[in-house]
Amino acid sequence: MTEPVIAAILIGRNEGARLLASLASVKDLDRVVYVDSGSTDGSVEAARAAGAEVVALDMSKPFTAARARNAGIEALRQGKTPDLVQFIDGDCELQPGWIATARAFLVANPQAAVACGRRRERFPEASIYNRLCDFEWDTPLGKTRSCGGDALMRMEALEEVGGYDPTLIAGEEPEMCVRLRAKGWEIWRLDAEMTLHDAAMMRFGQFWKRAKRGGHAWAEGAAMHGAPPERHSVPQVRRVLLWGLVLPLVILALALLVSPWALALVLIYPLQIARLALRSGGGGEAWERAWLLTVGKFAETQGVLQYHRSRLSGRRSGLIEYK
Repeated sequence: MTEPVIAAILIGRNEGARLLASLASVKDLDRVVYVDSGSTDGSVEAARAAGAEVVALDMSKPFTAARARNAGIEALRQGKTPDLVQFIDGDCELQPGWIATARAFLVANPQAAVACGRRRERFPEASIYNRLCDFEWDTPLGKTRSCGGDALMRMEALEEVGGYDPTLIAGEEPEMCVRLRAKGWEIWRLDAEMTLHDAAMMRFGQFWKRAKRGGHAWAEGAAMHGAPPERHSVPQVRRVLLWGLVLPLVILALALLVSPWALALVLIYPLQIARLALRSGGGGEAWERAWLLTVGKFAETQGVLQYHRSRLSGRRSGLIEYK
């Protein structure tokens, strides 16, 4: 695969100017497919005008990002099937040079199914929530266990595992990476700029919903692949439940059954904030992150409990969207 054919799959809904920037950033690839999920802002027309192949999802069926990405893969099977596929969300913009870097890596490393790089927030200065996102995107380099929504992937590997699980409302990329690694494929994070992302999180309620969605994804991931040796998402679920459920219940029980003074144990939370902040250097952003990460455990717990409640009732959870 010295000269691989490379396509892009964009997914989005009502992204406006962000979609235009995203489409412009992938215009030089061999094929571009845009999968729209019910936009009313002219996104479909804009994508067609930019030269993209457009797939309009049937919105009478439950929407998930995984389902949209699979629809993009199916569209690529029509015509010349690409060797590599760059997945990118419609609120992201590909960085110059990324495709060349990732393509060279995948050509040189035939066992690598996925190459991802550094995703950055476009406006980290806009809110403490955007800054937290930017911090979360800065994951360790080298061979890793999973990727996020933006990544260059080998079509052969996608076909082998059947693509994304369309039923997942979140966490579909790490789940697919579990299946890829089980087939002997590798996931790599490269030291290269990949995409700019616009989280547009300006309110605490958006942060809460995003954290809740994360808890739901971890709970479902653990239910699917939590058995040894994978233990997928199990450490995350345990940590969430410890801070968001077990400790509050223990403190409340001690206060009711032993002494009201046991309520002083809630000081463990500000102590945890201080520990996390000082471990990260103690600057202003470190204290911001520490506060959000600690408070976020309660939202993540809500997501874990929502997943298990839906599972017991036999109904799947609906989307948890923060914007």
